[in-house]
Amino acid sequence: MKHQLSVVLVLAVLAGMVLAGCGGAAPAAPAAPTAAPKAAEPTAAPKAAEPTAAPQAAAASKVFKLGVDGPFSGPSAKNGEEFKRSFQMAMEAINYTVGDYKIEPVWIDDQSDPAKGTAAYEQAIVQDKIQAGVLNWNSSVAVALMELTAKYKIPHFFGFGATEVVNETFASNPEKYGYWMLKGWPSPAKLAIAYVAALEDAITAGTFKPAEKTVVLAGEDTDWGRSFLKAIKSQFEEKGWKTVGEEYFPIDQSEFTPLWNKFKDLNPAVVVLSSTGAPTMSAAIKQMDEVGLKSMTIADGLGWVGDWYKLTGKASDYVLDEIPQLASDKGKAFAKTYEEKYGEKPSPSAAGLAYDGTNFFIAVANEVIKANNGELTSDAIYKFVKDNIWTGKWSYKDGIVMPDYKYTADTIPDPVVGPGAYMFPVLQYFDGESKIVYPKDIADQPVKAKP
Repeated sequence: MKHQLSVVLVLAVLAGMVLAGCGGAAPAAPAAPTAAPKAAEPTAAPKAAEPTAAPQAAAASKVFKLGVDGPFSGPSAKNGEEFKRSFQMAMEAINYTVGDYKIEPVWIDDQSDPAKGTAAYEQAIVQDKIQAGVLNWNSSVAVALMELTAKYKIPHFFGFGATEVVNETFASNPEKYGYWMLKGWPSPAKLAIAYVAALEDAITAGTFKPAEKTVVLAGEDTDWGRSFLKAIKSQFEEKGWKTVGEEYFPIDQSEFTPLWNKFKDLNPAVVVLSSTGAPTMSAAIKQMDEVGLKSMTIADGLGWVGDWYKLTGKASDYVLDEIPQLASDKGKAFAKTYEEKYGEKPSPSAAGLAYDGTNFFIAVANEVIKANNGELTSDAIYKFVKDNIWTGKWSYKDGIVMPDYKYTADTIPDPVVGPGAYMFPVLQYFDGESKIVYPKDIADQPVKAKP
């Protein structure tokens, strides 16, 4: 019995020691608050500027996932950067909220490559569950993505892919391919004609006196490059010009000296160059100057990035380009805010149009919500555009670049092109500044030939 009592006492002592050991861990509990400061870490603050971390209004009880397509890396990454900044500015202005929906962006980096773009876009649909899409830069990517938007019935807004292949695909089956709903850039033939008209006017006025009406063409080997050169070649030839050279190059080419030496031997009156990549375009312009090619130069797309002059310097003097303007009060205010925020000027063609395209979508989303008892769905967006925008009943008139983004049954998927609607003036560059040279009613000065 005494022995048993001793055992009990020993066990009691051991139990006390175990409990004391457990109790020793208890003071560690107050250490948990060391995790709390993470919520207030200063490094987390900048994330609020990113779309995915933007503040959510109290009223936003639902989420709408919006794919934002662009070349965020690759040869046109500079354009993609302007896309992203403008999208963010437009969304920040509404606190990423329409109705009681929080807009949650899903960035889709197509890298200016149809295959990579298709893979990224399908991932955004299947994995990230986007319900609509906005923007796009390259024509070849746009053509490829049309198959996905049709397959998954994802309405896509304001793609910049301008090639007529988009129009032909759309027209082949509007019910199917109409999910690539609205182009933010009309087909090349509708805009390129202004270059030819500007040069013809200059010849008539005597400010441009070519010995012969000869032209050479050089463009990137993409749907955009082929479409643009085909359009402008036809328009030159209709006015009696002779094409004496035509070449295509990879979208990321950086060496043009052999090509320019070849064209220099042909002594053309006009050189037409088109590229969607800022590094490619700037390299081509500088090397043209280096080899001493003195032809009148059309560099379509040089001004598609805001800091183009930093890339080309004086080599861009006398170059012709078609670029929309940020001339309205709203456009000037946008440009000022953009430059203060990002430290460089925005391109109207990339940043400006992307800002308008994003706000266009926001306006449509609000209309859809009003018409559908507060609901915002893919089907409702598609139906609104089909019934109201394709028919010309509703247009977006609050842009900073164009006064009216209007579409009709005769123009879709292109916008209406012309005065008071969608139009690019022809510019000529001098010391990094642009002068409008066409149309004549808004021109700053006539076209000037290289000395």
